[in-house]
Amino acid sequence: MGNLIKVLTRDLDNNAGNFFLDFENAQPTETERKVWDEVNKVLTEAEAILNDLQSYSGAGEAIRQAIQQPNDDSVQEKAWATVVPLVGKLKKFYLFSMKLEQALHDLLRFLTSTHCSPTQHLEQEQALARQFAEILHFTLRFDELKMTNPAIQNDFSYYRRTLSRMRINNVAVEGQNEVDNEMANRMSLFYADATPMLKTLSAATTKFVSDNHDLPIENTTDCLSTMASVCKVMLETPEYRTRFTNEDTVLFCLRVMVGVIILYDYVHPAGAFVKSSKIDMKGCIKVLRDQPPNSVEGLLNALRYTTKHLNDITTSKQIKNMLQV
Repeated sequence: MGNLIKVLTRDLDNNAGNFFLDFENAQPTETERKVWDEVNKVLTEAEAILNDLQSYSGAGEAIRQAIQQPNDDSVQEKAWATVVPLVGKLKKFYLFSMKLEQALHDLLRFLTSTHCSPTQHLEQEQALARQFAEILHFTLRFDELKMTNPAIQNDFSYYRRTLSRMRINNVAVEGQNEVDNEMANRMSLFYADATPMLKTLSAATTKFVSDNHDLPIENTTDCLSTMASVCKVMLETPEYRTRFTNEDTVLFCLRVMVGVIILYDYVHPAGAFVKSSKIDMKGCIKVLRDQPPNSVEGLLNALRYTTKHLNDITTSKQIKNMLQV
């Protein structure tokens, strides 16, 4: 399918996607190799994180028994023994969010550097663009799974309540130091958010811009808007969609498109929904609404509830109506 195939010649400022990004086959050049290798380690771990989250069944029954039989020590011990390893998994997920933040910074540093334009970066460094897309895909997938699994917060709440009670009673139980108090506080804030990974990436992108004063903010926002435009074009143009060899690539593109819109909305001072935005929001929303509803409702909700500027007075009524807000 070629690494990056030029598909349109319309001006990017008119929200056109200029390239077909080969999300399925792009391989790193020697220039990209060092960053690609480091990010690839994180992405390899990301697959295991998703598998663990997908199979996370929780300790609901053991916790219910413990609550119903507060004076039965054996029931209490069983619930604790069930919860502790699960909290270990939750800690692993949280620590992984920090690795993801660092990987995002590494990619942005490369893809927004001033030696060429954002569009040229995507053309010449397609393997890193693909990794950036894979991070966004992971992020939205993680948050979708987290939102549909109430056991995560229930387990962690039970763990903190029980740990606090044991400390008050000076009870030493094996495994109680799996998560110390400081870590527990940070994890609590992380899991309290409906979309914790997306919040992490949004904050990381904002921090990247604020920390790099010598880098024009347009380098970052144009990188994001270009990616959104390219995804939109690939999704709305049948002859380009037929280039995908894997049917999952359509959903991958949809997640990436939504992910970069949200990041753009946080980083750009005026956001993604204002009329002057370089992202064709009406076109992107139309692409989402043209998909089978059950496959994109979570992505539409991400635009409705996790963006920063949707409810600004500068957002047109038409966009709000399209998103039903």
